[in-house]
Amino acid sequence: MSLAESASTTNGAFQDIPVIDLSSATSPNESERKALAQQIRDACMNVGFFYVKNHGIPPECIDNVLEVSKEYYSLPVEEKMKLHHKSLVTNFRGYSPLLDANIEPGNAGDNHEGFEFSWEELVPNANDEKRNDGAMAGANVWPERPEGYREAMLKYYHAAIAVGKLLFPLFALSLDLPEIFFDDKTKNSSALMNALHYPPQTGPVDDRVVGIGAHTDFECFTILWQQPGIQALQVLNSEKRWINAPPIEGTLVINLGDQFARWTNDIFKSTVHRAVNRNGVDRYSIPLFFGTDYDVNIEPIASCVSAERPARYEPITAGEYVNQRLKAMYY
Repeated sequence: MSLAESASTTNGAFQDIPVIDLSSATSPNESERKALAQQIRDACMNVGFFYVKNHGIPPECIDNVLEVSKEYYSLPVEEKMKLHHKSLVTNFRGYSPLLDANIEPGNAGDNHEGFEFSWEELVPNANDEKRNDGAMAGANVWPERPEGYREAMLKYYHAAIAVGKLLFPLFALSLDLPEIFFDDKTKNSSALMNALHYPPQTGPVDDRVVGIGAHTDFECFTILWQQPGIQALQVLNSEKRWINAPPIEGTLVINLGDQFARWTNDIFKSTVHRAVNRNGVDRYSIPLFFGTDYDVNIEPIASCVSAERPARYEPITAGEYVNQRLKAMYY
């Protein structure tokens, strides 16, 4: 059965989110890699979300990011606002205060603050080639305090990028494509990371100010670390029920974004989700939005198009698509 044909057999009425073990991601045994890719394919077509374990990011790397995040967000608002992204020529890099964004129309704003940045080597090298970021070009900015913030963030960032690089060949296999299909499209993968802080909230969920409103992500997929012990992430199934996606120790959450939906002509699901922190405590999370090079043209893959399922999207470059979506969210 072709991808386009098999898409008609999915219904999206999931009740939970699968956990996938990445231990065999680099197995020399092709059948093991293909079996793993089949698990990913099922999750992508039916849910659009899955957890991964044995992902390779050291716990101390995560602990360091959480520590500097707590220190940074405890600083006075006036100090953080010195790097407000709207006052800098950084193309969304820098600090976003509470209610700065509103991703769900009709809401009063997203009740989180964040610090966003993109690719940067931990140790700058004068011989590094300039990345072609097109519509998303811009330099990172970094706070003066706390000490070690940049280093902790970039160490985690590059560890998470390694997870993304591990996943792209598996996504290719899951689409019945050669494992190298995305190699020439991800030489300088777009990778925006946002270290987020959700302040304590209580009260009803539907008061129109939540941590982040219902939305889909923009890139190919998101690699999300969630703070243990705090339920906030919810995923919308096809029956319009919100399904909890609680933190599971030792895992990351992977969710598909709109670019993969466009690549696959909606065969892979970019699923609506939100974060509602009604626990009365601070919550921290780290999404890394991972995609192709910004100059890559995104259009439906041939195997995902048929007479019964014609192409649903016009081609657009990855960078221009992300730029349009971020402008809609912040302005």
